[in-house]
Amino acid sequence: MSIPPTLLRRLLVADDDSEVRMGVADLLDDLGLEIVHAATGTEAIQLVRRTPVHVALLDMHMPGCTGIEAIPQLKLAAAGLPCIVYSGRWCIEHEPEVLSAGAFAYLKKPVEPIALRRTVLSALGLPFDRAINN
Repeated sequence: MSIPPTLLRRLLVADDDSEVRMGVADLLDDLGLEIVHAATGTEAIQLVRRTPVHVALLDMHMPGCTGIEAIPQLKLAAAGLPCIVYSGRWCIEHEPEVLSAGAFAYLKKPVEPIALRRTVLSALGLPFDRAINN
């Protein structure tokens, strides 16, 4: 999903830990994204149904609807929405499950700032140099 450079890009961060959500927002603040927040997978789905979102960053383990469970509903609400899943319990054995659910990428928490920036920019179809120069 490529967004014209003149349009505002909106990132959804869905994580049940508010400190992590705010930390991610701080890490990505200078990329020029509007960042919206959800505390659960269900809340993320509801938000995407009423607000255009260009990329979603989803915690894999949220109460109720997990990040993996949310992906199909998010993609129904916003066709082609790139969904990046991240997890504090990251395990290489989970990667096939995460990617087959439709995730753009699967990252380990705590995520390396440059890896997060590069992955988000890549999901938006933007050049990686913004991840370093900003």
